[in-house]
Amino acid sequence: MPTMVDGSIVALARSMQRFAGKRVHFIGIGGSGMSGAAAMLIKAGARVSGSDQQSFDGLGELVQAGARISIGHLGAQLDTECDLVVRSAAIHETNPEMEAARSFGLTPIKYAELLGRIMACYPRGISIAGTHGKSTTTAMCTYLCRYSGLEPSFLFGARSDQLGGSWALGSGEHFIAESCEFDRSFLHVAPESAAILNIEPDHLDCYRDLDEIVEAFGAFCSQVHPEGLVICNADDSRALEAAGRSRATIQSFGFGENADWRALNLREDRGCFSFVVQFRGSPVVSTRLSVPGRHNVADALAAIALAYHAGADLEGIADALPGFEGIDRRLTWRGAGRGVVIVDDYAHHPTEVKVSIEAARRRYNPGRTWVVFQPHQHARTRLLLEEFAEAFGDADEIVLPDVFGAREGGAANEPVGSAELAERIRQCGSSATYLPELAVAADHVVANVRDGDLVLTMGAGDVWKVADELVARLCGSD
Repeated sequence: MPTMVDGSIVALARSMQRFAGKRVHFIGIGGSGMSGAAAMLIKAGARVSGSDQQSFDGLGELVQAGARISIGHLGAQLDTECDLVVRSAAIHETNPEMEAARSFGLTPIKYAELLGRIMACYPRGISIAGTHGKSTTTAMCTYLCRYSGLEPSFLFGARSDQLGGSWALGSGEHFIAESCEFDRSFLHVAPESAAILNIEPDHLDCYRDLDEIVEAFGAFCSQVHPEGLVICNADDSRALEAAGRSRATIQSFGFGENADWRALNLREDRGCFSFVVQFRGSPVVSTRLSVPGRHNVADALAAIALAYHAGADLEGIADALPGFEGIDRRLTWRGAGRGVVIVDDYAHHPTEVKVSIEAARRRYNPGRTWVVFQPHQHARTRLLLEEFAEAFGDADEIVLPDVFGAREGGAANEPVGSAELAERIRQCGSSATYLPELAVAADHVVANVRDGDLVLTMGAGDVWKVADELVARLCGSD
């Protein structure tokens, strides 16, 4: 059994031992969650193989760690020695490797099911759920616990250079993970504590309506250990309703008087906030954030509550929080050139779009704000078209490449896409231009930006390539 590095003790005997020596294959290994889980299993002593349609960040690291990975779903890595096959949510039942696995008598499980099995290895699982803010809050909670010496293991669907990636095997008893509501994925975990950050309409391709989404969050809360904690957003009635299903202790966070964990005396400096943390009417610590946006104050309250419940000291938490640097593609500063600032963000839901634009404007105080927004999924664009159209009110120029059609199968043929969204945005009084190709969108921005502008590339697809192009073409010219 492998030992752990960086001075950590050998903790696998009571945690991840069940995976040692197992042969595990990942179909769609390139996603951040899947690749992180694969790396965790390698560290735990598993023999890992995998495949993806194209090369991906972290491929070399996995290969160097011992994984056998093929490009293309050809089934070449599958054989009778496989003990477990894991597939990403984007993999369909007709995938050749799915069929190959079944021919060997294997029943592939989803990534969410693997996440549940990993969490079951740890005495104290911590899950962060919600429509928005899961990855940031998971990273923030992990950072606070690490600073306090708890040495948690963690896994989430984004990269944090500060934490060393999207995963780690720690020596402590905690496993911290973000838990997504898509396809009711979060029902595969049974944590000791959990957070419900917010609940809004999303993933309406697999939920009938908002009521069904709230019901699913309630079922998630009911799986939290009775002696554990559910921390929920006091300013979100749907989150409060879902939390009410839990048998665990329930605490709330927010800005209003009814919140158990409350942020008071907010002071803003270039988009970032300092504040006093109050618990049940009594001030406990003062702290500040180095990541912009009022929404991050709310996320910080949830992370503080979870870290404190995990055993972190409040004074240590307050000291640590200003050092948290955020995660990749969340208002990430990419560069500046010709007087133009370039920032990249993952926002792909109307609420996320709105708060990210606002936070970026307050952070950089630009002359004009450009947003290159790549919608994510035709179904989401169609079902939330009006909300998207109204979310860009604080932007001066909006450029819309074609929809990034992840996980959709035939849904890409739906009639509502970026052209329709651009028209609807113009009807709401904003300037929007539909330019199907990312390269053309980048050309348009380069030709029209001027000194003092902010360019915000935004979306859950590959719109970050536009940011790369803008950095290459603008930032070498000063």
